[in-house]
This record gives sequence, structure tokens and C-alpha cells, in this order.
Amino acid sequence: MLAGAGLMILLVLPVAGLLLSWNFQQSINTAFDERLGSLLNVVLASLDYDRIDGSLSPPDVPGESRFSRIFSGWYWQVEGPEQTFTSRSLWDERLSGTDRDGPATYNVDGPDNHELRVIQRAVTLPGMDSPLYVTVAAPLDSIQAEMDEFNQLLWLSLLVLALILLTGLALQLRWGLAPLRHIQSDLSRVENGDRDRLNTDLPAELTGLANAMNRVLERDQSLIQRSRQTADNLAHALKTPIAVIGTLADRLPDDQRATLKGEIQRMDAAIRHHLSRASAAGPSALGASRNLAETLQPLLQGFERLAGRRQLECRFSIPDTISVRTDPQDLQEMVGNLIDNAAKWADRRFQLVVEQDTDSILFRVIDDGPGMSADARAAVMERGVKLDESSPGSGLGLAIARELAALYDGSLHLEPSETGGTEAQLRLPGQSRTRRSGRS
Repeated sequence: MLAGAGLMILLVLPVAGLLLSWNFQQSINTAFDERLGSLLNVVLASLDYDRIDGSLSPPDVPGESRFSRIFSGWYWQVEGPEQTFTSRSLWDERLSGTDRDGPATYNVDGPDNHELRVIQRAVTLPGMDSPLYVTVAAPLDSIQAEMDEFNQLLWLSLLVLALILLTGLALQLRWGLAPLRHIQSDLSRVENGDRDRLNTDLPAELTGLANAMNRVLERDQSLIQRSRQTADNLAHALKTPIAVIGTLADRLPDDQRATLKGEIQRMDAAIRHHLSRASAAGPSALGASRNLAETLQPLLQGFERLAGRRQLECRFSIPDTISVRTDPQDLQEMVGNLIDNAAKWADRRFQLVVEQDTDSILFRVIDDGPGMSADARAAVMERGVKLDESSPGSGLGLAIARELAALYDGSLHLEPSETGGTEAQLRLPGQSRTRRSGRS
């Protein structure tokens, strides 16, 4: 906006300056010609023709000393059929082009290489048979000097005016857009979790906008909370009936029990999968920045106890200076599923290593188990796929972690680990408030 307005000013002012300069040029030329016309009338008035002896007296032009200075540029000339009179300033020179009929105004080169403005008139005095050509000339450099002085003052004034206009425009835009910058700052604070809503102490034109955005934010948070509460209520409502059906299935004959148990397990897995997706907040949940190590601490403490019971070695390396805005429940769900798989397949040890670069956070979950082929690693990422049907679980953990990562524009990949097992690499986008320094 400022650039466009500045460009308009820089285009309009020069055009206006050219028009003013042209108009002044026309005015000064007209005034100069009128002045020469007045001097011509003075010369005409001073002519004296004696009809008795037919003699013409030289004119006397009082009050104009420039007509007396030699080659001053100011000249008059009266040319008759028999004699010619000139001003003292013309000395022994003559003005050219003075044989024109009727009034005439033109430019000629005069003595001493002066460009002259000439006004000439042919008059016939009473008693004379032939006309007299009366000419008055003045130097054009006097006009040019006035024009130069005017143009210098004009362009200097326009330059100052342009600077004043541009400065005023910049200040006006800065002052006028200040409320919008405040809204932008408030939105950044809301996004980072430092505020719950926008400040409405704004001009009347923007107060309605801020209130509308606050209503959208409140509605968004309300929908997320309601969705999670509904998912939790549904999980609790289905948990007991499924458990009862499982208990009743144990009383059935073996052939019927195996079939019903399989269907119950499929139903339980499907419910868990869809409830996990329904309760995920995703990146649209605006929350405060949280320390990563503190967010995962309850989860990691649980896996430490699990490793102790299974006599496994576990190691968790998390920089204590990394902050995230990922929803805690979503983050624990993703990382927990990966660690759970690593603990399930580890022979002696599993570990979690968190690394940070300029634009992402990498979670590496490594085990020293039997590992998997490339086809197997691709297969287990699908929902409900289990490599070992005899092992507990629904086969949904990796699929849930991958889908949650996708909600945050992240990714999940399985790679062979250096210890011979599997390494799960969960990469999430870096957070705007992540601190860059820290220790492992």
C-alpha cells in the first residue's frame, strides 16, 4: 500500500511540476511581450515628423538607461525609406528582419551573439508616403534567468512536498494499521498458548472482527472438548458390555467359544482404533507450549517399571530444553505405542532418543529384537496387522501412531536398527517456541 501510494506521488508531482513550469513559461512570455509592446509605444510616441521640410527627428526614450549601454541587449530601431535611427546600445549594428508588414513578434540573433525577442510594427506618420518600421528588442536570457529561478524554487518545493507527503503517509499507515498488528500479535500469542482469546480493546471498526474470532476460537475448543468427552463416554459405555460378552463366551462349547472370541477381539480392536482417532486433538488444538520431557515423564516411568519386571534394560535420552505444543494425550499415544512395540520385541534392551533440528523433532525408538524384513515393516503399518498372532495386542498401535503423526503433518517410518532389531522414526514438525540449546 505504501509503495503504491509513494509511486503515485512520485508520478503525479513531476507531472504537476511540468504543467506549472509550462504555464509559468507562457505567462512570463506574455508579460515580456506586453512589456516590449509598451516600450514600442513609447518609441512611437517620441517620433516627430516635420511635414514642412520632410525631416524625421530621432526618438527620445526617457527612463530606460539600458538603451544607452552598448550591446546591452535592449535595443530600438526606427527604419525609414531614407534614414534609420537606432538606440545608442545598438552602436553600429542593425537589427535584421525588420521589413515585415504588420505587427510581428519573433526571435533573432542580435549583436554579441545575444538571442533577442523582437516586437516590430510598421506605421505611417501623417504626411509620409512610406511606412516606418519601428522595432524594439530585448534579450531572452532575462526570461531564461527568471525561468531558471522559478524552476529551481518549483522543483525544490515539490521535492519537499513529496518528502512531507511520503512521511505523512508512512506515519498514517503505521498508525492506521497498528490495530491490525495488535490483532496479529494476539493471534500469535493464542497460537502459542499464551492467551485464550484476542484483546477487544480496539477501534470500533475492528472490535466486531476480534469478537467474531474469539467466538470461533471458543467454539473450536468447545468442539474438541465435546468430541473427546463423547469418545471417553463411549469407551466406558462399551467396555462393560464387551467384557460381559467375553465372560459369557467362556461358558460356550470350545468350537463356538473360539468363533465368538475372535469376533469380540475384532470388535474391541475396531472400537479402540476409531475412538483413538475421535479423541485426537490434532494441530488445530491451540495450547500452551509444554516441556517435552515433563510431558512424557509419566509414560516413561510406567515403561521403566515394565522393563524392570521383564528384566530389560531401557534408556530414555530427551533434551530437557525442547518444548512442544502437541496435545499431551496425542503425544503420549504416539510415543507410547512405539515404546510398547519396542519393549514387546526387545531381547535385552530398548531405548528412546529424541533429536531436534531446525524444523522438526525426531523420536527414535530402538530395540535389539529379531527385526523385520522390508515387506514386514510395510505390512505392520496397516491397521490390524500382527506378525505374531499369538502375542497379545490388537495390531493397531503403529497404525494409530502413524495416523496421529499425519494429523500433525509428521511421519512414521520403520528402519533396521544398528543393534539388529527395528528402529521406529517418528518425525514431528518443530514448534515455534522450541528452545535451541540444551543437553541430552
